[in-house]
Amino acid sequence: MRRVVITGIGPITPIGIGKEKYWNSLIEGKSGIGKITCFDAEDFSVKIAGQVDDFCPEDYMDKKQAKKMDRFAQFAVAGTEIAIKDSEMNLDKIDKKRVGIIIGSGVGGIQTFEKEHTKLLEKGPKRISPFFIPMMISNMAPGQVSMFFGFKGPSLDITTACSSGTHAIGESFRMIQNGTADIIITGGSEASVCPMAVAGFSSMRALSTRNEEPERASRPFDKNRDGFVVGEGAGLIVLEELEHALKRDAHIYGEIVGYGITSDAYHITEPEPDGEGAADAMRLALEDGKVDYKSVDYINAHGTSTYYNDKLETLAIKKVFKEHAHEISISSTKSMTGHLLGAAGGIEAIATVLTVEMGIIHPTVNYEFPDEECDLDYTPNKSKIRDVKYALSNSFGFGGHNGSILIKKFE
Repeated sequence: MRRVVITGIGPITPIGIGKEKYWNSLIEGKSGIGKITCFDAEDFSVKIAGQVDDFCPEDYMDKKQAKKMDRFAQFAVAGTEIAIKDSEMNLDKIDKKRVGIIIGSGVGGIQTFEKEHTKLLEKGPKRISPFFIPMMISNMAPGQVSMFFGFKGPSLDITTACSSGTHAIGESFRMIQNGTADIIITGGSEASVCPMAVAGFSSMRALSTRNEEPERASRPFDKNRDGFVVGEGAGLIVLEELEHALKRDAHIYGEIVGYGITSDAYHITEPEPDGEGAADAMRLALEDGKVDYKSVDYINAHGTSTYYNDKLETLAIKKVFKEHAHEISISSTKSMTGHLLGAAGGIEAIATVLTVEMGIIHPTVNYEFPDEECDLDYTPNKSKIRDVKYALSNSFGFGGHNGSILIKKFE
């Protein structure tokens, strides 16, 4: 079976764009949560989000191209460009028929849908943009990326709610292992900080209402957590077959060695009460990588800051790792970025592989009040130095979609 390595990363997040800004913010425990500024949230019960305020699409494409893309597709193209530059890949010297694009998105072009629906109600059907459909559909993230860069290998959109980015990476790993492609740019992209999404999640009572202290609102595993904070952005990585990467003398961040995917088959939003589906995803990733559970040093948790997720993810970790669970360092990237939905798995895979390479565990910020049901080491509030050989990145989505990828220090 062919080995698969990570050779480029492209994060676009509420705490920074690009590797250096993103990683430095993570290890410093910097929050990117603030008051919503992209629309008037005065009448909303939730007025906070994780926004990418410093993103300018014209930095990555011309204005005419940008106007034909929803923000989530702009993020995907920009994140891919950042990842390719980081990988130092010469696009003129690779076989583009052997390069694929697999990108996850939970909701696709919801901002375009919202804008055009308002236009329909206010101005009538003749005013709907001819670009409405191709801007809205979620496959336009990989579609636009493939057209922008000329990649002609597999091009897929993965939509499994909050697991979309992780499943995209896992399926890309499988394709390279099996010889379908030599390189796949993969991860997730999402742009759902908009009235419909915020109102919808608010109606579910899924979001934190700490409007007066936004930077302290996302508090995974803390006893006083009251919901997640919606975020936006993208996390794209370059996955490459090992020999292909070595031939071009690429920098290798780490190696993906395992992937687990399961379904709870239980409820549209709540995790399975015994955490077995999440536990099985982690077990399958370990089995796939032929790695003993005692070898895992770090878990980048799904860690949403909701009551059920944090409690049941903790339970699932204990089921898989038994007595070793208390020896594992765990952290939640969402404590700083908010929840990027379909893009979460992408930026969290980047955080995980950088943890493996750098030997630094980023903190779970806002951890102030221990919860007796969440009693593991969540790396509270401060980074710590630790050598990490094996690490898991977890994602669990509405509909019972579970995914876990196992990353190894490259040797």
